[in-house]
Amino acid sequence: MLDWQAIDTVLLDMDGTLLDLHFDSHFWLELLPERYAQAQGLDLQQARHWLHGRIREEQGALSWYCLDYWTEQLNLPIARLKRDIMDRIGFRPGAETFLKAVRDSGRRTVIVTNAHRDSLALKIEVTAIDTHVDLVICSHDFGQPKEKQAFWHALQEVEPFNPQRTLLVDDSLAVLASARRYGIAHLLSITQPDSMQPPRRIDDYDATNDFSEVIAAL
Repeated sequence: MLDWQAIDTVLLDMDGTLLDLHFDSHFWLELLPERYAQAQGLDLQQARHWLHGRIREEQGALSWYCLDYWTEQLNLPIARLKRDIMDRIGFRPGAETFLKAVRDSGRRTVIVTNAHRDSLALKIEVTAIDTHVDLVICSHDFGQPKEKQAFWHALQEVEPFNPQRTLLVDDSLAVLASARRYGIAHLLSITQPDSMQPPRRIDDYDATNDFSEVIAAL
């Protein structure tokens, strides 16, 4: 599936790729509506409907991922609330073995995430994911999400890479499309980012739910 001989740099998404997206799904779709309903004195279904619609309005923008933005918008301590369910944070099956295999092969490994710094810090606290790669880069430091071409240009400035010899592994199809437009040659998606949801059918990119089949050629 992948020509590893043509790959020098491996860019890795975090949530839904290396870590189970269930933590984030549960927080935004279940826990946050509950806490918002309690704070506002709303019916849970009413709060869930409004909040999900409000979140969708920001999809694809950096604000969608920004805990400071949602703390201000909802008047709730978003970062602190995430700690209430931190036991749900964990690696996807085979992710740690995959990371070790890629690093042992001598290729450079860089996490590129849209996660807010507070969310990233919590996940590092739980998983020590930063110790499994060479570098972690947060899109908030650039002021641009990975869905935008400006992100890849900014990344190139601080972490030079040859797009033709770079692999991006990401569960977001919008991000993969952005990376393809930038010229990244090797793209891989994840069929089941959230372990509690059924696998997706991915037609436009190579995709896997089993990292062992990805590293077999290594």
